[in-house]
Amino acid sequence: MKRINIIKSIFFIGTIAFGVSCTNLDEEVLDGFVNADGGGGEVNTGNFLQSAYEGLRGFQDQDKMFTLDEMSGDGLVGPTRGGDWDDNAKWRQFHVHTWGSDNVEIRNAWNSLLTNVYNCNLVIYNTATDSQKTQARFLRAFYYYNIIDLFGQAPYREEGAAITEDPKYWTRKEATAFVISELEAIVTKLPARVANDASIANVDAAHLLLAKLYLNKAVFNADDAAGPYTFDAADMNKVISNVDAITSSSLASEYWSNFAPTNNTSNEIIFSSKNVLGSGGGIQSRWRMGMHYNQTPGGWNGFSTVAEYYDRFDAADDRRQHTSPSIIANFGNPIGFQFGQMYGPEGDYKTNKDGTKSIMSKDDYKNNVPFVHYLGGVVALHDRKGNPLFYTKEVTMIVSGPTLETAGIRTQKYEPDNANLGNPENDYVLMRYSDALLMKAEAALRGGAGGAATAQAIIDQIDVRAKLPAGSTPATLDGIYLERGKELWYEGWRRNDMIRFGKFLQPRELKPTTSDPKYALYPLPADALFNANAKQNPGY
Repeated sequence: MKRINIIKSIFFIGTIAFGVSCTNLDEEVLDGFVNADGGGGEVNTGNFLQSAYEGLRGFQDQDKMFTLDEMSGDGLVGPTRGGDWDDNAKWRQFHVHTWGSDNVEIRNAWNSLLTNVYNCNLVIYNTATDSQKTQARFLRAFYYYNIIDLFGQAPYREEGAAITEDPKYWTRKEATAFVISELEAIVTKLPARVANDASIANVDAAHLLLAKLYLNKAVFNADDAAGPYTFDAADMNKVISNVDAITSSSLASEYWSNFAPTNNTSNEIIFSSKNVLGSGGGIQSRWRMGMHYNQTPGGWNGFSTVAEYYDRFDAADDRRQHTSPSIIANFGNPIGFQFGQMYGPEGDYKTNKDGTKSIMSKDDYKNNVPFVHYLGGVVALHDRKGNPLFYTKEVTMIVSGPTLETAGIRTQKYEPDNANLGNPENDYVLMRYSDALLMKAEAALRGGAGGAATAQAIIDQIDVRAKLPAGSTPATLDGIYLERGKELWYEGWRRNDMIRFGKFLQPRELKPTTSDPKYALYPLPADALFNANAKQNPGY
């Protein structure tokens, strides 16, 4: 077997040669692969493949790729709340489009994606089984897709390249062609999607990713990342044929089953990042990032949804909010978008001097504070100052005053795993069949086969699943754009959709002006420019 050429004396060289920012050189070697001329131990390709899979957990956190994909769009904001959630304005910069190459979340996303390209290459370019190599090629294509989407250009290493050589860079068009060719070369070699476990690279996932590439090919190949874009009918038919080739997945009968603690059983999930008790990712961020400290489960009182986005949902739309007796019993409120007075489930509550009630703390029990046990019901919650915990639609980028803890609609896209709040077992959804269907509908409207009739049939199918009447959403590109925003909210596709539909740079709530066209791409992190082959994206 080939041997890993990693010794601590070359880690500083690695920063220069790999052309990426790296804050801990003992933990990260990025961008490419290490070849076999001495040092270290033998490459355990199984371990590196496992690392490449575990790298998908980077999409589960509230930062890095999630922030770049969602907070830069029209729904999610990260306001500063007094002394909380400022972090040198790094969160606020995304929604208002004022980030620069020094934003730490841009650097962290770049490093995360390229670390996993590196792990995939260690499998692909060493002695591994055919199955291992095929899975690694799919995972590398997935990571490269995200690099192409976010940063445009992409660094790469050819097999056998010396560790001291700077990696080369593909243009966005070249990188897109490479990833398409890779997927088309391996798609027939991948296994069928495994029932009850979509976390393994599979043929349906490859077809969905190919459909995603062909749908965005006009964007990725454009001379100007900000557009305009010309969609080719042949590419749109490739989208349709790849969606039609997805045969082991189907639309779930109930939308929220895709986000439950037992969501691994949903046949709609095409590809996921697996979480198991005691060994999982940061998926709890999807309910903690916005929830108040006094809610159940307790949150971080951070991110919010703007009213403009929330108001696009019809009151009858099942995707806006979901409840059940067990959800109320365990958490006190429906999941989904949370607006208005918040409640706590049955439990122990103390009565404050002003007559309000709050959840008992460990210190309260130690100090023998009198309490009441609410059994089989809910109690209205208050913030830490005793004000009603009533989430408002109104939110600003810098919040102060009496609404410091209550400004902004909050969200829970995943149902908290009540049995394992610290180690939830909800798998993180990376690809869903409803996304594939909506891509097919969009492609049909952009010149592909079937036209408006095909698009309308798909939209109706998804709307009816959301408990809306057929015909609620018109089969137009504007209709598709709105439908994707409601169906796929906070699943990591919003920025990509907004750019493709020409909406990303436009003014919207809390972003009153048109953005500079440079913001259609993120900048390369500053340290990446040590590599002479790297050229900063235009405008930065």
